[in-house]
Amino acid sequence: MSVSVSSLFVAAVGQFPGPGGAPEPVPADLLVALGSVPDPRARRGVRHRFTAIVGIGVCAVLSGATSFTAIAEWAHDLTPAVRLRLGLGRRAPCESTIRRVLQRVNADALDAAVSSWLAARRPAAQSPAVIAIDGKTARGARGGGGAATHLLAAFDTATGVVLGQAVVDGKTNEINAFAPLLDRVDIAGAIVTADALHTQRAHVAYLAGRAAHYLLTVKGNQPTLLAQLKGLPWAEVSVADTTTGKGHGRIERRTVKVTAIRAGIAFPTAKLAIKITRRRRPLTVGRWRTETVYAITDLTYEQTSPTRLADAARAHWGIENRLHWIRDVTFAEDLSQIRTGHGPAVMATLRNLAIGLHRSAGATNIAAATRHLSRHPNRVLPLLT
Repeated sequence: MSVSVSSLFVAAVGQFPGPGGAPEPVPADLLVALGSVPDPRARRGVRHRFTAIVGIGVCAVLSGATSFTAIAEWAHDLTPAVRLRLGLGRRAPCESTIRRVLQRVNADALDAAVSSWLAARRPAAQSPAVIAIDGKTARGARGGGGAATHLLAAFDTATGVVLGQAVVDGKTNEINAFAPLLDRVDIAGAIVTADALHTQRAHVAYLAGRAAHYLLTVKGNQPTLLAQLKGLPWAEVSVADTTTGKGHGRIERRTVKVTAIRAGIAFPTAKLAIKITRRRRPLTVGRWRTETVYAITDLTYEQTSPTRLADAARAHWGIENRLHWIRDVTFAEDLSQIRTGHGPAVMATLRNLAIGLHRSAGATNIAAATRHLSRHPNRVLPLLT
């Protein structure tokens, strides 16, 4: 890259661990950050810059595009300002060119570039970050064997930004994707939350090695631990936090109890046990249904509070409403027929980026924000820096 281009576009807004752990500056310009992703094409016959094609995908998804055809249509009538900004010539790439590039690009490399760029733009946290780990299946992206693409994401619950995403190998499960995903996320000092599948000794050892804490749900996959938690003297523990909420046509009341764990429990490093009781019923007259959930954390009373733990547990499930639901409803992810190559994972990364960028710009309704951009392509330009 020439000095002139660097002076125009590169301005470090943060640092992210590079090869060997050395911090590398994160460019302020998204297109420059995309330049770190390897171009999967052979040099011969290339007509369009790689970053221009990926940049078209980014901008089109920001504007609500849900397919390769919609991305190509968005690029067809671009204004000169947008063409110049993306590095395009007089003619935009056709749908088949966009499709081939986005299906072949290294999905992990693209996600690492996009996620580190988004992470560098986050405001400084006022308290320990809560990072939720959860998976989602792209139901429409079924390959020849009938298996759909499954994606595991690390979600900053405070900002609503995805910090990283990894494809779960169809021959394994989320457990084996946990550490590789977090390897490229800065989790030092954060509280990592996850469902019962990830209540694994290897996971908590990994988090301790990264100077992170955990809040993990306990269910039937850890029967001994679950029985021990149920057997704690909860009747003698006072309620630490109570909340009532309405949404999705129902009313929910939560009570949280927290107690210290004595030696001998069947899980290393656990310091506090949490009992969350949820009572739900329809907003109209109906029967109350009660659900009790247990969780553990390595935090102590000196490091946290019952209210903070209750907030972190509640924030974890926000990944469903604030990420997965939006990808399904606004961006029609489960209806998408993109299933070849790296296409499903790449499109999911672009959707994550769009959601994070719109939130960073102050949008509270992602669907409305995409419609606003779709009415004029120039509106997308300020979001690229």
